[in-house]
Amino acid sequence: MTAAVLDPEIVAPERLLAVLDFAGVAVFAATGALAAARLKQDLVTAAFFAAITGVGGGTLRDLLIGAPVFWVQDWRYVAVCLAGAVAVWLIGPRPWRFRALLWLDAVGLAAYGVIGAAKAEAWGVPPLICIVMGALTACFGGVVRDLLAGQPSILLRREITVSAALLAATAYVAARAAGLGDWPAALLGAGLGFALRAGALKWGWSLPAFPTGARGPG
Repeated sequence: MTAAVLDPEIVAPERLLAVLDFAGVAVFAATGALAAARLKQDLVTAAFFAAITGVGGGTLRDLLIGAPVFWVQDWRYVAVCLAGAVAVWLIGPRPWRFRALLWLDAVGLAAYGVIGAAKAEAWGVPPLICIVMGALTACFGGVVRDLLAGQPSILLRREITVSAALLAATAYVAARAAGLGDWPAALLGAGLGFALRAGALKWGWSLPAFPTGARGPG
């Protein structure tokens, strides 16, 4: 696929959505390093977890939409992942660390939900698939992180995580379809996604589970 409608303001790291892009990578890298810290692993393993979590979702997105893999084109993404791992390592065990990273993870979900949808849009992907790519970008790295750490996947938890990324991506795509510019649409999408995840953290929101005890046919 060629980037027939590629907007350099979306994909160039110096431009419009750069802050969201690098923020998402940094936050998810930190959560990956934290997962390694919980397992009492060394700094090399923490750096590996950080890189996998930080760039995993964006890598799969780029492969699926036929774009050059972003971190191969720009070394700064890997540098941000390594810096996140070192930062978590230097902070060490602090009572507030896990709670702080939950809130940072909320920022990352919202930011990457938008940036994934925006990049897919820039490569001419249909709107519904842009939303899917936004959620995939925000969540796939965490899925791999949990798999490596032997933890329950975020897909199997009832807490609102994937839904926040879906909301961010959907709001961005809808705002763009309504004629909003890149920056207002990105702010709207990221703000709504973060608000949903923040509400889940503060008030314990969750989606309803499949009903149990229903009688089968006959």
